[in-house]
Amino acid sequence: MSEALGDLLDLLDLERIEEDIFRGRSRTAIVPRVFGGQVAAQALVAAGRTVPAARTPHSLHAYFLRMGDPDAPIVYTVDRIRDGRSFTTRRVVAVQHGRPVFHLSASFQTYEDGLDHQADMPPAPDPETLPTARESLPRYADRFTGPEIAERLLEARAAVDLRYVGEPPYATPGEPRAPRSQVWFRTNGKLADDPPPGAVWGDPLLHVCLATYVSDMTLLDSVLLAHGRGGWAVGDVVGASLDHAMWFHRPFRADEWLLYDQESPTSSGGRGLGQARIWTRDGRLAITVIQEGVIRVPR
Repeated sequence: MSEALGDLLDLLDLERIEEDIFRGRSRTAIVPRVFGGQVAAQALVAAGRTVPAARTPHSLHAYFLRMGDPDAPIVYTVDRIRDGRSFTTRRVVAVQHGRPVFHLSASFQTYEDGLDHQADMPPAPDPETLPTARESLPRYADRFTGPEIAERLLEARAAVDLRYVGEPPYATPGEPRAPRSQVWFRTNGKLADDPPPGAVWGDPLLHVCLATYVSDMTLLDSVLLAHGRGGWAVGDVVGASLDHAMWFHRPFRADEWLLYDQESPTSSGGRGLGQARIWTRDGRLAITVIQEGVIRVPR
């Protein structure tokens, strides 16, 4: 396991300060706010710690309310909405400086057999044939707003091996393309098959929380591609996540390759919508993701 992945796992290991109240910290941010994927993953960890291990998340719905302060702890309060025979529902509010910054509703289910079908996995090249971030990002450094941006991006994503199938938005600013993007990702190191001693979440929950963390990294790329925008690193848009929803269909491992197939059906009113499916390498549809974000052109 890489040091960066170990640091991420430590970040997700929240401190319990009361029965249903947890405290988390933040890592150094690329921009002066808490990374949205971090707060979403931590909130899901908090919810999962109040649910029986046999029940795993099948959906989450979240709103990003305010920019998080990366220098201050985040307190997560869990509300036990419902404990049914098959489903468990939790609501989590993340608070900083006395104000809510994030709201999450998550539903958990005991596994059961049922009807089963799925769409076909889209074609994509093998991830091993694609350049790593360390190999590709320096090539685009002259497009960024500062010489330090490439290294900051690499540091922020060091826990994840994320490889673009095509050129990322910051590669071709000013050239509109089809609003579709693909990336392969997995954690930068293998995870234990069993939780470590003292861990209070089960192994399946950990993989779901890690996928939630990564899901906020590239989902709005397809919006940028449609308009030939390079993103915040290029300086031709400013933006932030507004809301985020995920449905977990089938088991998967976050330390094995997952294909993140993303597209944007629309943008308007200063907002852009991204929708995506995440597939296991052997073709199983694991996750559906939808997110809307603020995307504004600087004046």
